[in-house]
Amino acid sequence: MKRLVYRAVFFTNFIVSTNALGYTKVSWVLYLLECRGGSFYAGITNNLEARFQAHIEGSGAKYTRANPPLRILAFKAFSDRSEASKAESFLKSLPRHKKIAFFE
Repeated sequence: MKRLVYRAVFFTNFIVSTNALGYTKVSWVLYLLECRGGSFYAGITNNLEARFQAHIEGSGAKYTRANPPLRILAFKAFSDRSEASKAESFLKSLPRHKKIAFFE
């Protein structure tokens, strides 16, 4: 039996793991954007670079079409979508001044 060995490749905005057989596992990421007018937008994705580009192009969330993102303030990787969704829900329940601190 072959032992699976994982190698992590870190891109600027997301993490991809590839095992010895070539299978790829993408981590889910919770991200926080700063939008025009100083507002925040939080979401989850398995490809932060592509999702941010979609927000910029206006094909992301309805909120970011009306309030275009200026930059990614913070992001945090999770092992699966369920954990990322739970963290997103918790983050959205926090007051504004505690949202960035959540990522520290």
